[in-house]
Amino acid sequence: MNTSIIVQNLKCGGCANTITNKLSKIKNISDLEIDIEGSKISFNYLHDDDISLVKETLKKIGYPLDLDQNTIVSKAKSYISCATGKLG
Repeated sequence: MNTSIIVQNLKCGGCANTITNKLSKIKNISDLEIDIEGSKISFNYLHDDDISLVKETLKKIGYPLDLDQNTIVSKAKSYISCATGKLG
């Protein structure tokens, strides 16, 4: 099955690289596509629990869902994730 989610703090290729690296490690997630301009992440999954794991992972690295609270901590985490993605 395929789904798309909108996240906050997705600004550049560094962010996209970090997101790709983290989500690619999740079992049952494939065909990952990231639209930086639309802040949209699309992917295929096998089970509904896989979507929850993706959302949880994104939140942990500073990319909360569009409707979630975007705290200063989330913004700081995304800044670090972005920098890491640019270096990697």
